[in-house]
Amino acid sequence: MADSLSLAMLVLLETLSPEQRAVLLLHDVFDYGYAEISAIVGKSEANVRQLATRARRHVEQRRPRFQTTREQRDELIQRFLAAAQRGDLAGLEALLASDVKLTADGGGKVPALARPLQGRNRVARAVVEYIGGLADVSVRSVEVNDGPGVFHLDQQQRLLGVVGLDIADGQIRAISSVVNPDKLAHLGPIGDLAALRRSAT
Repeated sequence: MADSLSLAMLVLLETLSPEQRAVLLLHDVFDYGYAEISAIVGKSEANVRQLATRARRHVEQRRPRFQTTREQRDELIQRFLAAAQRGDLAGLEALLASDVKLTADGGGKVPALARPLQGRNRVARAVVEYIGGLADVSVRSVEVNDGPGVFHLDQQQRLLGVVGLDIADGQIRAISSVVNPDKLAHLGPIGDLAALRRSAT
């Protein structure tokens, strides 16, 4: 499912209640009928329809009001990376939405966030610690799930992690980091992020 949905849509789905998310995905993505969904979630068909309506309304309200151009997007990413590498918290916070959310997937194999972080200051501090705290790491802008993203590479150009950015209205609304080597292996040679972190401390 994650491969077929954009990062921005996945972020939007996380803002729904578990019941709303289940109903919306089962009906709109997997094409289940309301009667079938009613049996799965243990609610009446009328309640299921109401949950679907509310979920769709919520998703529509959170969609970007206008699309950021590629040039604006690339400039924002460059400013984001420069601020993070300099440790410029104020500069970084200025690029983030007030309710920005950061998630990280280490798969239990690489240290990552235990739970998502939300809010400009908390997210900015975590990004500075992650990007600014690693020496000899380069970055490369890439497309991630049809959206903007960044590869983090070691000195041998081996992949350390992938960061996807959800940009709307000129701000970064969500940051999704994947450092789990099992999920990165199909992208090429993988570096040892855990070792780099140990050497940086």
